[in-house]
Amino acid sequence: QVQLVESGGGLVQAGGSLRLSCTASGIIFSINTMGWYRQTPGKQRERVANIDNNGFTDYADSVKGRFTISTDNTKNTVYLQMSSLNPEDTAVYYCRRVQGRNVFWGQGTQVTVSS
Repeated sequence: QVQLVESGGGLVQAGGSLRLSCTASGIIFSINTMGWYRQTPGKQRERVANIDNNGFTDYADSVKGRFTISTDNTKNTVYLQMSSLNPEDTAVYYCRRVQGRNVFWGQGTQVTVSS
């Protein structure tokens, strides 16, 4: 099993920045993909960004150029640097890790962007 612990959410004004962190512990495989998803009430959870163990990244169109995903493999941690935030970015952000055929989720962290 893998446990994911997120941190870094909070309240920020439009145009501001936040950095989310997610640290994995437990049975860790070197071959993996980690990513961030977000969800607002009444909507499906949507992909924000992913990064695999080779450093390949992909982003949702809505965050390209504003968000950056990165990892520190020595700490089994993935980061999401969010800049130029706008109220539409308000959501609960979830960390996800895929290794083998298993998918693990964090508990979520709230990001609120005020206008």
